[in-house]
Amino acid sequence: MNLYRTGIVSTYLLVIALLAATPFGFSQPPAAKATVPTGEVVTLKLASTLMGREMPYRVVLPIDYKAKPEARYGVIYLLHGLTGHYNNWTDRTRLAEYAAAHQFIIVTPEGDNGWYTDSVTAANDKYESYIVKELIPEIEKRYRTLADRDNRFIAGLSMGGYGAVKYGLKYPAMFSIVGSFSGALGAAGFNETNAGAIGKSMAAVFGPDNSETRRSNDVFALIRGLTPENTKQLPFIYQSCGTEDFLIANNREFVALLVEKKVPHEYRQHPGAHTWDFWDTHVREFLTLVSRRTKK
Repeated sequence: MNLYRTGIVSTYLLVIALLAATPFGFSQPPAAKATVPTGEVVTLKLASTLMGREMPYRVVLPIDYKAKPEARYGVIYLLHGLTGHYNNWTDRTRLAEYAAAHQFIIVTPEGDNGWYTDSVTAANDKYESYIVKELIPEIEKRYRTLADRDNRFIAGLSMGGYGAVKYGLKYPAMFSIVGSFSGALGAAGFNETNAGAIGKSMAAVFGPDNSETRRSNDVFALIRGLTPENTKQLPFIYQSCGTEDFLIANNREFVALLVEKKVPHEYRQHPGAHTWDFWDTHVREFLTLVSRRTKK
C-alpha cells in the first residue's frame, strides 16, 4: 500500500492539529525515580554559519565520563519529530536513565520543522548540512569521541525517523547503525494534494513535485536505486512502528522494500500508537541494540 495513494496522510494532518501544543505525543512516561542513576544532561548552543543563527542541542554524557578522562565513546544522535524540539528526548522520555546503562555520548539536535533537509526556499534552513558538516564535527571536537563510522549512530522518531534513515542512506560512510521509530518515511512525497496544509508548507522545504530535491531526499527511491554492491555498504537499520500508528502502512511498505533489496535490518511491530510511551520503549531498545552490535 502506498502512503501517497491512501488517506493516511489526512490522518497525519489531524494528528498534527491535535498535537500542536504537545510535540507529537499523547502521554509522557512517569519521571525516573531520584535514586536511579542518570547520565549528565548538558544544554549547549552552536553558532552555525550555515544556519545563520545559534542552534541549541543537548548532550547526555556517559555516567563515568568525568571519572574516566582517558576513555573515548561512540556517539548516538537522536532526532525529534515534527512540532518538536531538541529537548524532547530528555524531557519526555527516560533517556538519561537509560543512558546510564550504556557507554555512549547521546546528542539531541534542533531540527525545528525542517525535515532534516536543506530547504530549497529558505537560505538559512540547511538542516541536513548543519548536522552533517557542523554539529557532528563540533561534537567530535568538544568531547572525547570515537570519531569513526563504527562508533557513530543516528536515530529518530516520526520526522526524525525519516531524517535518520535518509542520513544513513545518503552518508553510509558516516553511520554504522540507524534507527527509525514510527518514521514518517514517505515525507518527500507529501504535497498539497495528498497532505493538505502540511503538504503545501513542505513545498518550501522540498520544492515542487518531481523536483530533484524531492528525488534525492526520497528514502524509497534511494533504496530502489541500490545495487547489490552498494547495499553491502549501508548501515544496519533498526525500524519499529506500532500497529495502531497511522504511519504503519508506510512503515510496512518500507520494510518490504528493505527485504526485497536485502538491506540488513531489524523490524519490530507490536501494539502501540504515535505516542511517547512507544518512543520511550524503543529508544531504550535502540540503545540496547547498539550496545549489543558494537561489543568487541
